[in-house]
Amino acid sequence: MNALSHRIRNLDAMAMNVKFFGYELAKTLAAALPVRTDLAPAPVGLTCKPSTQADLESDWVAYWCGQLQVPVVFHRKLWEFAYLLQALWERGLLVEGMRGLGFGCGVEPVPSYLASKGIDVTVTDLAPEASGDLGWSTTNQHTATIEHAFHPHLVTREAFERHVRLAYVDMNAIPPELEGYDFCWSICALEHLGSIAQGLDFIENSLATLKPGGVAIHTTEFNFLNDDETIDNWPTVLFQRAHFVALAERLRAAGHEVAELDFAVGSKPLDRFIDIPPWEHDMGDYARQHWGGDHVHIKLSIDGFVSTCFGLIIRKRG
Repeated sequence: MNALSHRIRNLDAMAMNVKFFGYELAKTLAAALPVRTDLAPAPVGLTCKPSTQADLESDWVAYWCGQLQVPVVFHRKLWEFAYLLQALWERGLLVEGMRGLGFGCGVEPVPSYLASKGIDVTVTDLAPEASGDLGWSTTNQHTATIEHAFHPHLVTREAFERHVRLAYVDMNAIPPELEGYDFCWSICALEHLGSIAQGLDFIENSLATLKPGGVAIHTTEFNFLNDDETIDNWPTVLFQRAHFVALAERLRAAGHEVAELDFAVGSKPLDRFIDIPPWEHDMGDYARQHWGGDHVHIKLSIDGFVSTCFGLIIRKRG
């Protein structure tokens, strides 16, 4: 036991060293990005793909971050927001009069931005009592009331109240009355449904909420280094390449369109920085003050498996 203790006693310090230098690199690279003004949306031919440093350096991500009024930093959550909006724009869905359905929305800014464009949005999340049991409420990742979806810097109160409504929905049991939408989406929510099978079922079931030709856009966790082992039947599950390939084959066989699958995870420095615990909610006060709030990472370790975000774009058969 003494020998083991000697070997592991510095692991916490080693973890903080890794985090410090990774975050410093990410902040330095973000500060070196060019100032881009007068950007306009442009087609990039978005595929089903993982988040990468090159994407976060691109004009298309910079444009959508500008629309959301957030600075470009190397964080995969920003990539997810930009990925969703780019995919919607490329398919002509960011126009007044469209109807969108968001699953597991938490406090994300997307509903407010869509409402500012005259799009009717149904925001969904677990009922407050269920989310509390899973710990989402205590980490401020849950839409307990419609106010959590309101971002006043993106939309007026009048437009928000006109275009946004809240429904409590279990993603494992989508109510049949949610139907006829032009598009639906979820951002890193379906990996929390209990199992890989349930997450894949949700993706297929979400198509029932769309009108023919409607578009589903989902992002989730991608275990990209280990094709043999992963996490299943757990609060957070990790999907692998084989799961996405099988899903695409199944959906295409049913007549739906699935964007091309691209599994290249990038080869730039931040594509190779693997962030590790502890995360902010597990840190003490001093560590939180000096390391918290700067989760500038694209890849991270989840229970020992290296993961990043992966986006899926599906058009329902028309």
